[in-house]
This record gives sequence, structure tokens and C-alpha cells, in this order.
Amino acid sequence: MPSETRRRPGPSGLFRALWRWHFYASFLVVPVLLVLAVTGLIYLFRFQLEPLLHPDLMKVSAPSDTAIEQPYANQLAAVERAHPDATVVSMAEPREDGRSTVFSITTEDGAARDVFVNPYGAEVLGSLDPDRTVSGMAVLLHGELMSGRPGDLVIELGACWAIVMALTGYYLFVRGRKARRRRLAKGAPGARLRSRHGVVGAFVGVGLLLLLGSGLPWTGVWGERVQQLATAQGSSLWSEDHGALSDPTSSLDESLPHSHSVEVPWGMGESEVPRSTPGDHDDGERSVANLDTALLVADEAGLRRPMTVALPSGDDGVFSVIGYAFDAPSDERTVHVDRYGGEVVSTYGFEDYPVLAQVVSHGIGLHEGRSFGAWSMVGTTLMCLAIIASCVTGPLMWWRRRPTRSGSVGAPRGRMPLRTTPLLVVALVALGVFLPLFGLSVLAILALDQLVVRRVPALAGWFDAA
Repeated sequence: MPSETRRRPGPSGLFRALWRWHFYASFLVVPVLLVLAVTGLIYLFRFQLEPLLHPDLMKVSAPSDTAIEQPYANQLAAVERAHPDATVVSMAEPREDGRSTVFSITTEDGAARDVFVNPYGAEVLGSLDPDRTVSGMAVLLHGELMSGRPGDLVIELGACWAIVMALTGYYLFVRGRKARRRRLAKGAPGARLRSRHGVVGAFVGVGLLLLLGSGLPWTGVWGERVQQLATAQGSSLWSEDHGALSDPTSSLDESLPHSHSVEVPWGMGESEVPRSTPGDHDDGERSVANLDTALLVADEAGLRRPMTVALPSGDDGVFSVIGYAFDAPSDERTVHVDRYGGEVVSTYGFEDYPVLAQVVSHGIGLHEGRSFGAWSMVGTTLMCLAIIASCVTGPLMWWRRRPTRSGSVGAPRGRMPLRTTPLLVVALVALGVFLPLFGLSVLAILALDQLVVRRVPALAGWFDAA
């Protein structure tokens, strides 16, 4: 053991300094990644999970072999009768045979609900608060820990440090491979667990960086700031189509193109917002298109089914029919249909997105495990499970080697050799600028370390300050 100790890098070495960062970052990163991985798994399987939890609402059966589905206009009328004080916002066609039609409504007090209708009898089966389903709560936890802006900041901070965890983990994995082999050969306590943690981490790292990178556009600091910069350059991270004067609210509909709270002009200012026009009629009456007309027009325009329709909002609103694009972000396309004459007013699709929004759209598809069919689902599922495994094995390694009587947490001792490694300083500053929350947290940690921890012997001992 003495010879092994002499071969280890000294307290000021980069290896032990990065190990120390990796160790302390885990206190923030592990809880955040566990929440993201578990809620991500729930979201991945929401279309399998929710029908099992709510079969009375989401599953239907034809009363006979010759039964036909009722027109969507009839189903809409049933919803309006059942909820006379609500505003029907959108409708999603059944995903497959044996499923109900979903209408999203806004109640009189402004709450969103999903109303489920049996398409064979136009019978309202009931409704759910989309934010109180298992999948809905998973989405809120995944994005903001169900606590609004503060939760969003915690998630973003954890994601920033998770990137640092992945980068430092790869350095430790490569530079520490010989030491791990020696410990394994000697049968040292915890050597097998440490080796497995490294192997799983090497697999997780690339996928984790992809997931975190594709998730950053949603964040409140990084995402909003980059969106502002992109908008100032005439581009956008997001593909939000402001041609729709209604906004689909269902959190279960996977076909909806993703939008963002930051408003950008319709078509980046190059197109007018489409509106319906009543037109002139000699008899004083005007032709009025309905849901079924809008779907027929969109079907003729080549949109994939099942479709989602955002209903007109106001007299000059349009039917905005959104084609199915779950497995292919490049198929995202919306057709806006005049509510009176039933003509196509305009279309907006993937080819109309800014290049940056196209990249983000594909990133979202990868993030949600839907870009390459079953393979994407399997890969994202395995990634979530591997992240959970890493979050378990890391703390377990510390628990097995923790000091029991030293009055310290047992962190690796080491300080960044910044004075002798200018490239390291450049990399650290660049990372802090690119990830503002990470940069601010590093400054806060350094200030706390220099002004408090190192001046209080008990704290210096507890945190193993070098």
C-alpha cells in the first residue's frame, strides 16, 4: 500500500482535484438526476401507463362489428353539452383503435382539463386534470420540481453540474484505469463496485451529455438567454407557430410541435398571422366549416393521422390542424383552415423553421426517445436505467469507504493547479460563461471556501480542505 500511495498524484494534482469536484458535485447532481431519470421513464411510457390507470376513460370498444364512429362535430357537441361554461380548446384523434377521443377544455375558472369521449356513441366518459395524472405530475417534476421558477433553477443548476460530472468522470475513468486494475487484482474492498461504476459511467456519459444538451433549451436561464440571442439574430430555438389562435393544452398529446413561453413573431415576421374571413353572401348567411371539414382538408393536404386540431379562438380564428410527427420531427406540419369557407389559409411546417429550431426539434425527438421508433425508446430507457444505477453506485462507494472517526466527510483532497495550467483556466472560464448558473455557483463556492470554510478549523476538517 505505501508504494501505491507514492504513485498517486499529490494533493495539488489535477486528478485528485477533479476527483474532489466530482465528489462534491454529486451532492447536488445525484438527487436531480434521480428525479430526471425516474420522471423521464414515466414520461417515456405515458401512453402505455395512463390507459392502464384510467381504462374507463381512455379505452373503448365498438358496440358491434358494424358500428361506426360518430363525426367529430357530434363529439364536440357532446362535450359542449357536458361542460357548457367551458371553452373547448383542442381535439386529438384516437391514437389507435379502442381509444377515446380527447378534447382539451379550459373551464370557467381558467383550469385545463382533458375530456374523453367514446367515438362510437359520442358519449362523454369523464375528464381529468392533465397536471394531476401520473404523467402530468412527472412532467412538472421533470421541468420544475412542481415549484415554478425556483424548481426550474434547481433543475438547471443540477444539469450544469451534471455536465461537469460527466466530463470529470471521463477524465477519472481514463487516468485512473491502471489504479482500478491493481485494486481489482489485489481484491481490495470496494474495487469491484468502483470498476462497475466507471464502466456504467463511461456508457452513461455520452448519452447523458446528449440528454442534458437537448434539455437545456427548456431552461429558464440558459434557454431564455440563448433564445433572446437567437431572436436578435433573426433566428429562434423554437418552432412555435403563431398562426394558431388557439393553444392545445393536453400534456398527453405527443403529436404537438413543441413551443416555448418566449414569444417570437409568426413566421419570424415574414408571414401574416392567418385569420378566417366571413365573406359576402347574397342570402345574408355564411358557410361555416366544422371539425370534420378541417380534418378532411388537412388529410387532403397530406398530414399524417392521428391529427390534433386547435379550435378557432374568436370570430376570426382558424382551425389549426397538426399532423402526427411523433416518430419524425421533420414531418411536423400544421395546416390552418378558414372556419367559414374551409379553405387552407396557410401552412407551417418543419421546412419553415429556422435552422436552429430544426436542430432543436431533432434534439427534442432524441431527448424524448421518439425519433427512431422502438430503437430510440429502448435506447432512452436503457440510458435512464443506467443513470439511476450510477446515482446509486456512486453514493454506495462513498458509504463503504467513509471515515467513521475522523470527523470529516471523507472527500478527496486536492486543489486545481490553475497557476501552472493556463489551459485549465481558459476551459473553466469558458464553461462558466457557456453555463451561467455553473459559473455563478463556482464563484459562490470559491468565496465560501476562502472566506468561511478555510478560516474555521472544524469546517476545514469536515470538508477535507487541502
